[in-house]
Amino acid sequence: MKVCVTAVSGSLEAQIDPRFGRCPYFVIVDSETMEFEAVSNSASGSMSGAGIQAAQMVASKGTKVLITGNVGPNAFQALSAAGIKVVTGAFGNVREAIEKYKRGELKETGSPTVRGHFGKGRGRGGRRS
Repeated sequence: MKVCVTAVSGSLEAQIDPRFGRCPYFVIVDSETMEFEAVSNSASGSMSGAGIQAAQMVASKGTKVLITGNVGPNAFQALSAAGIKVVTGAFGNVREAIEKYKRGELKETGSPTVRGHFGKGRGRGGRRS
């Protein structure tokens, strides 16, 4: 089964990037063989709609499960419509996330999980003063 993990670089040892639409890479892993494909996220620099564009790209790769930190409501809806299970709250590296998922330690999310602002703008999710 193809599992996509949001990552900071294109390897199994890469750290998970918590931002779905704006992550630099998607690492798409065959959960049985651990063979993988690293795909640069062309939507990461989009002015708007990055989550939906990223969801379309992930779906086009035949992904069945997405593992990430957070996902916004529009991207969540697009992923769900494509039949992709969404797992949020993941951390560590790509390999660890796949292994945790296979052991049943990571569960499907039933709704979007935006925790703070991870898009462009105010740095590290800072608030306006």
